[in-house]
Amino acid sequence: MSDTVTPVKHEQSKVTIAENHGGIENHKKAAHHHEEAAKLHHEAAKHHEAGNHEKAAHATVKAQGHHALATDHQAEDVKHHALKG
Repeated sequence: MSDTVTPVKHEQSKVTIAENHGGIENHKKAAHHHEEAAKLHHEAAKHHEAGNHEKAAHATVKAQGHHALATDHQAEDVKHHALKG
């Protein structure tokens, strides 16, 4: 038995840019909503620190909405990859 490592060749999928566009857009949209949710969570924390719990609750609800939208885009991307596989 040899200690030499034999490289494994993997067949590259021939996916066009058009076919990848949906996946790229899903990643961008998910990232956007994650970023907005993070901003709103920071805003909620500042409102809590200032004692304005009503504004904090409002920011938290908006953050949860962005989280839900990001999750939807992630799920679409998972479907996109599963259908290729």
